[in-house]
Amino acid sequence: MKGSELLRVIGAQVCLHATMAGMRLATPLLALQQGYSAAAVGVLIALFALTQVFLALPAGRFADRHGFKRPLLLSVVAASLGAGLVLAFPVFPAMCVAALLTGGATGATVIALQRHVGRSATTPTELKRVFSWLAIAPAVANFVGPFLAGLLIDHAGRAAADMLAFRVCFAAMALLPILCWLMARGAHEPPPTPPLPGAVRTRAWDLLREPMFRRLLFVNWLQSSSWDVHAFVLPVLGHERGISASVIGSILGAFAIAAAVIRIVLPAIASRASERSVILSSTLVTVCVFLVYPLLPTALSMGVCSVVLGFALGAVQPMVMSMLHQITPHSRHGEALGLRLMTINASSVAMPMLFGSLGALIGIGGVFWVVGGVVALGARATWGLQVREEGH
Repeated sequence: MKGSELLRVIGAQVCLHATMAGMRLATPLLALQQGYSAAAVGVLIALFALTQVFLALPAGRFADRHGFKRPLLLSVVAASLGAGLVLAFPVFPAMCVAALLTGGATGATVIALQRHVGRSATTPTELKRVFSWLAIAPAVANFVGPFLAGLLIDHAGRAAADMLAFRVCFAAMALLPILCWLMARGAHEPPPTPPLPGAVRTRAWDLLREPMFRRLLFVNWLQSSSWDVHAFVLPVLGHERGISASVIGSILGAFAIAAAVIRIVLPAIASRASERSVILSSTLVTVCVFLVYPLLPTALSMGVCSVVLGFALGAVQPMVMSMLHQITPHSRHGEALGLRLMTINASSVAMPMLFGSLGALIGIGGVFWVVGGVVALGARATWGLQVREEGH
C-alpha cells in the first residue's frame, strides 16, 4: 500500500471515529443539562459500545462478501444519520438512537478498514508497518472529536452550551463522516478472494476451532483487560493516595500519549522484531508494572509506570492484527476481525464490573496483583504464538 493511500485511510478512520468520540462527549452533556440523572447518562454512554458487540460478526461477514467501500459507505450514512437525528430532535430518545448508530458505524468501519489494509499489504513486515500506522487513528480521533465538540459547545452559540451551540456541534459531527467518505472512496481495492472449489459453508465460530486463532484471541484479551484495569483502577488508587483529579487525568493522559508514540516508532522496528517477541516483551513488562504499581506512593512514580505501561500495551494491537491476517484465510479476514472486536468490546463491558467487585473484596491494589498474575500465567500462551503459512 502506498504511503499516500495509507494516509487517506488513516484520515478517513479519524473522521468517522471522531464523530463517535464527539457525540460521546456532547450527548451526555446535553442530557445532563436537560435534567437527566447520572444513571441515565451511564446507559447512554454504554449504548456507544453495545452495538459493536452485536454488530461485529455480521459486519465482518458483510466485509468479506462486499469488500471495503460498501461497508464504509453504509457506516458513513449511519453515522451522519445518527448525528443529524439529534440535530433535528435534541431529545434523550434521539440521543440513544444516535449512540447506537454512531457506535455501530465506528465498529463496522474499523473492521472494513483493518481488513482492507491487511489485504493490501504483501509481506509480514509491511503488515506490521501498516497496522502500526493505522493504530494511531483512534488515539487521534479520541482527541479531535471531543476537542472539536467541546470547542463548539462553548463558543458556537449565543452563550456557552446553549441549544444553538449544541446544534452546531451536532451539525459538525454529521459532516465528519462525509469527509471520511471523500478521503477513502478513491482507495484501490484488491479483487475479492473467491471461495475454494467445493468448500462447505462456514460459520465465524468455526475459527475458534483453530488452536492458533484461539491462542491469539486469548493473548489479545489479556492485553485488553490490562488496558481496562489500568483505566478503571488508577482513578480509585489515585483517590486513595490523595492525588487530585487533574493529576490523575494527567497520568492517564501520559499513558495514552505513550501508547500513541510507540505506534509511531513501531514501523521503524517492524523488520527487526517478530510479532511474538514484541507481544511477549509487552506481557513481561505489563506483569512487572502491575506488581509495583500499588506500592508507589507519589504521583510522579505512578506517572512513570503509566508511561512504561503505555509503551508496552500500545505495541500489542499492531502485532496482533499482523498475526491475525497471517493465520486466517483471506476470504475470512472480516469474520476474524469481527470476532476479535466482539470479544474485546464484550470484555470492556464486563471487566469493570468484575474489577469493582474484586476491589471491594481484596482492595484496589490487589486488583493490580491479581490481573498481573493472570497476565503472567498467560505468557506461556504468548510464547506459543507462531505464524503458519498455510493459513494465509
